[in-house]
Amino acid sequence: MLTFLEIDLKKLEYNYFSLKERLSPNSNIIGVIKANAYGSVALPIAEKLVGLGIEALAVAYAEEAVQLRQIGIKVPILVFYPQLENFNNIIHHNLEPVLYSKRSWEKFAERVKEKKKAAYPIHIKYNTGLNRIGFHPNEANWVVEEISNGPFEVKSIYSHLGQTESLRPDAETERQIGLFKEVMQRHKEASHPRPEFHLLNTSGVFNYPEYHLDWVRVGIGLYGFANHPKWNETLQPVAQLKTNITQIHEIKAGETVGYNCGWKAPQNTRIGVLPIGHADGFSRQYGHGKGWVSIDSHKAPVVGNVCMDMIMVELGNIPCDEGSEVVVIGSAVRADELAENAGTISYELLSALGNRIPRIVKT
Repeated sequence: MLTFLEIDLKKLEYNYFSLKERLSPNSNIIGVIKANAYGSVALPIAEKLVGLGIEALAVAYAEEAVQLRQIGIKVPILVFYPQLENFNNIIHHNLEPVLYSKRSWEKFAERVKEKKKAAYPIHIKYNTGLNRIGFHPNEANWVVEEISNGPFEVKSIYSHLGQTESLRPDAETERQIGLFKEVMQRHKEASHPRPEFHLLNTSGVFNYPEYHLDWVRVGIGLYGFANHPKWNETLQPVAQLKTNITQIHEIKAGETVGYNCGWKAPQNTRIGVLPIGHADGFSRQYGHGKGWVSIDSHKAPVVGNVCMDMIMVELGNIPCDEGSEVVVIGSAVRADELAENAGTISYELLSALGNRIPRIVKT
């Protein structure tokens, strides 16, 4: 097996408890495992988290949650972005949709009544400034009235902050928090049973501990990243992307490497060819020295353009041979550092890793 993604569940366990220890006493973790657990492998990660005692999971789309139900995951599963076409599936598998607009509310209420369900569990999202999905705070009175008349049990009410990784004080984050406080107060004053509230993602867990509330939604943190070097020190990357050198070329000064003569050797050197490319999610933005790999703890830069199925790295005098192991992403090549150097984020790099790469789970 030349290229594979190794998933270490012991590191997942370490991260889970490391994050849990940071929480306020009455706060709990919603484990976010959307996008195949951020590019790793959702099903065994879900099973592991449930075994560790996690009380709720979350995904983006209903199809992701159905797969979890099919392997026997019974804890509540939030569906962050439910689509009308999947409402029947959501109800059939007892999934918990996030309702975020009058249309989503009314359509799901119709479907629940058709199925003769009562007190169906839902979650409500407010848009406090990110301007993706969510009820506007000035719609809170409408929501409160509908809760009283609707066929739902409101499990939680939440919002999503746009830049919790920005060091405090951050005016926009404080503005969003202020709006959510108003929403919380309106719902607390209502006659319906008090729902639970949540506001923070991984970065927020570290940066805004006074707003842990009832739940926090932790995604990237479970997999070893927290969007700040100091916070990263408390976590361990769960996934390691490894490959091998398939061929080594002796290159003379002035020779070129890759499509469009993308790199010219400034001196005599050695080039290693690795079996991973942009078809596997290692995109072209990591070419031309923006990306690098680790060989025997030595840094080898990517040279030339990233090809569909291969990359070339400069070996220089690194002690290695054809067949030597290479770490593309892992403890020696942190995904957040690699992504930042290429002008992107670890979320994109990890979640883009393709299905052509086998996943190996270490228990």
